[in-house]
Amino acid sequence: MDARTDPAECEPDASARPPLVRELLLVVGLFLVYKLGRQIANGHVAEAYRNAGDVWNIERALHLPGEGTVQRALLHSDTLIHIANTYYAAVHFPATILFLGWLYWRRPRHYRWARRVLAAVTGAALALHLLLPLTPPRMLHAAHLVDTGQVYGPTVYGSSPATDSMANQFAAMPSLHFGWALMIAIGLIAATRSRWRWLWLLHPLVTLGVIVGTANHYWLDSLVAGVLLALALAVIRWPDRVAAGVAVGAHTGPPIGPPDGAPGDRPVDPVGEPARELAAGGARR
Repeated sequence: MDARTDPAECEPDASARPPLVRELLLVVGLFLVYKLGRQIANGHVAEAYRNAGDVWNIERALHLPGEGTVQRALLHSDTLIHIANTYYAAVHFPATILFLGWLYWRRPRHYRWARRVLAAVTGAALALHLLLPLTPPRMLHAAHLVDTGQVYGPTVYGSSPATDSMANQFAAMPSLHFGWALMIAIGLIAATRSRWRWLWLLHPLVTLGVIVGTANHYWLDSLVAGVLLALALAVIRWPDRVAAGVAVGAHTGPPIGPPDGAPGDRPVDPVGEPARELAAGGARR
């Protein structure tokens, strides 16, 4: 193997791969707990609207660009807004599942790390959903935004938020759409060595534009999700680069230098062999 060949492209360390059935049960269990928790957090309508007004005022005080700026750009084309709605509805969960599945099969040590980070971020998000119910900007009259999912489709939400049994529409803070998308990009950048791997950052950037432009999230929802992810990444140990098989520039060719026991393996004496022999002769006399 050439010294410049990426060891990450070799066969993964199968011994680091956790049992598949256990992982499937764990991931499905975590998902069900999260969905149940979001349902428990549902129903705080008046509080969610009050919090939305506070978030809107904070964004204006911080001079953040209005969410309507992004939405107006999308509304220039029915096709573009339809694509944005589809991206919001159809990419979030499948992309995360594919990300975890690929890591499980090809980068088992990175899989363990990514699964722990995602679980930590999701758990923290659930706690915030319980503590801070929040109406999304599409439902806030002061924002004057269009509910693009209902108007243009497709949408994952019911037309009546208060009676929506499939999703909690008052759990905008933080945005797991953005948090998970950012983790996917960071995880793939960490687990691969391709020169094009930084293009994965397009996924969270596109996701940010979509969730704001469709009026499903405020800017602050994404900012809080990014902070939670940063904290999780700081606390949870990253996979060891050598053990994970991504040591860059590792020398895999023949040993450099002479083999053990060869003459060249001994240190060079600046005095030289003749001087040692002369000194030994004087000592015998």
